[in-house]
Amino acid sequence: MIFMLCGTSDARELALMLTRNGLPLLASVVTPSAVARLREAGLNTRVGRLDQEGMTVLLREGGFRAVVDGSHPFALEAHANAQAAAAALGLPYLRYERRSLSYASHPRLLVVSSYAEAAVKARELKGSVMLTTGGKTLEIFAEELLGDPEITLTVRLLPCLENMEKCLSLGIEQRNIIAIQGPFSRELNEALYTQYGTTVMVTKESGAEGSVDEKVYSALEMGLYVILIARPEPSTGEVYDSFEGIAATLGRWLQESQIIEKRDPKWILEQSSSR
Repeated sequence: MIFMLCGTSDARELALMLTRNGLPLLASVVTPSAVARLREAGLNTRVGRLDQEGMTVLLREGGFRAVVDGSHPFALEAHANAQAAAAALGLPYLRYERRSLSYASHPRLLVVSSYAEAAVKARELKGSVMLTTGGKTLEIFAEELLGDPEITLTVRLLPCLENMEKCLSLGIEQRNIIAIQGPFSRELNEALYTQYGTTVMVTKESGAEGSVDEKVYSALEMGLYVILIARPEPSTGEVYDSFEGIAATLGRWLQESQIIEKRDPKWILEQSSSR
């Protein structure tokens, strides 16, 4: 059985492909809405956040044979927990990451390396700032941008209670909250920029499946500044950007492990001592 973190829409498609290829798995997601979509597709699914210890216990007690990390490219904590839990049990760890996009140089496209750097750059530019990076790091931008009379901060994020409560606790006015779930067409992006008089749009480089290209291209064509947070560099571990690569590696590893398990324990010891 494979344990798979499913944090994106393309991870769901990968999970479906693996099961169709005869690789049974348990998909792990964070929100009830996500678990409902996966179960509708016939995937065996659990819901809830796991720290490193909790994941290690689940992997051990569930007898899992490999870990596939399909969480969001910016989910650094999830990556670290999954990789550490797999290493603690000696399990293979494979990470699927969306292909990175390449952008031609543009005078209004500003690439930064962190949320904090993006917030500082937005403060320098002033104007009507639309934040599309989600609720997890919202306080970084609120601290830099709220209270400046030359800045209007609008946030576009998922319509969950946790996000709404966080916005209100930080002092973001209700009229400046766009609670909506994507993906978004270029036409919708343009309509939202126009409606809110956006002059600066902040986003993160999530990959093609995250529709970041639609946000970026439409904003630049409308004359907006775009602050793009570059994707974090992958940590150690095998990283794949194709479904086929992950499926082939998993199939080979699981087949090899089954062959080894059928060997006599004495044979395994002899092979280990001879190396």
